[in-house]
Amino acid sequence: MRDRFDADRSVLGIVYIRDIEYNEVVQSPLRSFKANVFQALSHPTRIAIIEALRDGELSAGAIQELLSVEQANLSQHLAILRARQLVFNRKEGNQVFYSLRHPVLIQVLDIMRSYFQAHLSETVQMLHQIEAEEQGVASMAVSRKEK
Repeated sequence: MRDRFDADRSVLGIVYIRDIEYNEVVQSPLRSFKANVFQALSHPTRIAIIEALRDGELSAGAIQELLSVEQANLSQHLAILRARQLVFNRKEGNQVFYSLRHPVLIQVLDIMRSYFQAHLSETVQMLHQIEAEEQGVASMAVSRKEK
């Protein structure tokens, strides 16, 4: 009986250690990485910059013109995207060109767009249900007045 208890305890210990390793060692840095990426994308201008780079490299001036933002504002946002290593930059003469570090970032934004559209669709359906219920209540009130 004691051997079975020790064996169960040993198995539980291994499971516990594996859970700690997975959650603490692997997941914590991965979650931090994800949070840093989403934090970098937490401003609409930075998302617009990433989307502007969807089709390839653009100069800072072209991005500024495309987004109609002040140069200083754009510079700050590009600095954040560079610091988080979401974009590459290269200098050519007096111009700085930017490109995406990895095109999978566009897929992430496309998925977020799909998520938004699904959420919006659900919200519109709920609004239609509310309108139908209100019309039903209103028509019931009218028929009661007529009686």
